Amino acid sequence: MPHHILVADDDPHIREVICFALEKAGMKTLGVADGAAALQEIGRRAPDLVVLDIGMPEMDGLEVCRRLRHTSDVPVLFLSARDEEIDRILGLEMGGDDYVTKPFSPRELVARVNVILRRARPAAPEAADDRQFSHGKLTLAPASHAAVFDGKPFALTGIEFSILKGFLARPMHVLDRDAVMANAYAGKVHVADRTVDSHIRNIRAKLSAVGCLDAIETVHGVGFRLGRCG
Repeated sequence: MPHHILVADDDPHIREVICFALEKAGMKTLGVADGAAALQEIGRRAPDLVVLDIGMPEMDGLEVCRRLRHTSDVPVLFLSARDEEIDRILGLEMGGDDYVTKPFSPRELVARVNVILRRARPAAPEAADDRQFSHGKLTLAPASHAAVFDGKPFALTGIEFSILKGFLARPMHVLDRDAVMANAYAGKVHVADRTVDSHIRNIRAKLSAVGCLDAIETVHGVGFRLGRCG
């Protein structure tokens, strides 16, 4: 079954370019011109992923994602005409899975969409991996996409889950930014350092909210490593 992608952007040319590239990659698309229409379409039929422009008039992409996260965990890829760090941080902290700045390469956008879809796709029953990754009071169960700290479950996006699983798989290692994002993107797309830092900051915030204050430590000049998680 082809994936269904909703593309929300007020620029008809950009919508056309994105939809063409995604359909050429074997997906089905629907384009809408504003945030309200995006929410209506998601309510009618939940897509597999939403490509969401931040700078839409009336209801911007950040507000759409904020409302969406009350009822849905559908993956979101943000678009922005500005390479502003505040947009990137807000988008990821509101539950976005990735961020692309205009102008963009349609091929790279398709690659990022495919990475997110792979991370969000549940494992087939016959191929399900029942292993759990534990460190201190932190446990991840990839087969069910479950994350628990000290008995308290918390939500992670697909990209965040993959990053954290990479740390738990090598708990004694210091990982540089390239290694961190290879765990999430399988090395298939280039990711800016600021995006790496935003994902790490978001994971730390989610763990802090359930009582884990030392989840990921910064090793200055080198990268990151897993904390005690105690």
